[in-house]
Amino acid sequence: MRFTRCARHALLALFATVFFAGILSGTAYGQTHGDARLAEQVFKNVQSLKGIPADEFMSTMGFFSASLGISCGDCHTADSGGDWAKYADDNDRKRRARGMIAMVNTMNKNFFAGRRVLTCYTCHRGDQRPKVVPSLAVQYGPPLEDPNEIEIIARTGLPSADEVFDKYLQALGGTQHLENITGFVAKGAYSGYDTDHQKFPVEIFAKAPAQRTTIVHMRIAGSVEDSVRTYDGRDGWIAALDKPVPLMALTGGNLNLAKIEAMLSFPAQVKQAFGQWRVGVTTIEDRDVLVVQGTSAGQPPVKLYFDSKSGLLARMVHYSESPVGRTPTQIDYDDYREVAGVQLPFHWTVTWTDGQTSTELTEVQPNVPIDNARFTRPAPAAQPKPTAK
Repeated sequence: MRFTRCARHALLALFATVFFAGILSGTAYGQTHGDARLAEQVFKNVQSLKGIPADEFMSTMGFFSASLGISCGDCHTADSGGDWAKYADDNDRKRRARGMIAMVNTMNKNFFAGRRVLTCYTCHRGDQRPKVVPSLAVQYGPPLEDPNEIEIIARTGLPSADEVFDKYLQALGGTQHLENITGFVAKGAYSGYDTDHQKFPVEIFAKAPAQRTTIVHMRIAGSVEDSVRTYDGRDGWIAALDKPVPLMALTGGNLNLAKIEAMLSFPAQVKQAFGQWRVGVTTIEDRDVLVVQGTSAGQPPVKLYFDSKSGLLARMVHYSESPVGRTPTQIDYDDYREVAGVQLPFHWTVTWTDGQTSTELTEVQPNVPIDNARFTRPAPAAQPKPTAK
């Protein structure tokens, strides 16, 4: 994995020259229900990425990071993580980045009718400098296949999407058992880039059909600081110290991802949530899997990977749009255990352009009373305390 401890702020670390403004002025606390502030309202010195919500701006930084395989210190000074003001400094790399954004936009406009065919990743592919000499090792070596990039085309001999979902629901315990679980409270441990990969207690509250709140109780400098992610069935938020605002509203693809995660807590409804399902086949770590790709209006496709033998969900891949390209999020599920007649994953790993997190459950209590307040907009996190890197 390329990311160092600097990855905690990697989404702020690349190309766009920014400075966190809302925390000092207090304006970030003024978000209303479902409101999302624009990048230039949250950051200073935004020049090439104006007019997009703050969470989409963060995803765009992650796209740059993944495309070039670099992190904070590569475009900012090493001490930027300890001083938000330094993110606004200009340098040659940032100025070059603005020019590269304009170049790619111009090529897409002039040669591809404005469609986003070319991105940073097209040429860089994880390197700071695009390669100009063909690689014989790549040409004659074994093919490197990414199951996430599978192109699903019509082919014979595969089950239909309905058959894949029917097997999945049966493997989980059957429709009746699934419908009997209307909510649950889970506890376990969480670790990831935002905890420096230390394990901290996590609580998950979920209520059908699609409400979900995750609370990570992080201990920082001797005090407990909660990181809260909430989807109330319509809107979503993140209240966490590692975000650029104390309460960040989710928009676009990020909001859609929160919705899908909540729906997968009660999977009997997933098939009806999308249309135009298509089926393909690939492998994940030598396991044969069936890939079911669905679409919904105005959103990129969602891919669900089902183990061919067990029928259980092994992976979900979701994409979010950004001004410079489509950013993927991958969630891998395993360690299924029975809870009230239903198989639930007790472990999952989330991988995206800014890092990786892992959640391990130790207990799940089905159908316990859950206060509706658990799914309302969370309180803003305390003032961020950037850590010197």
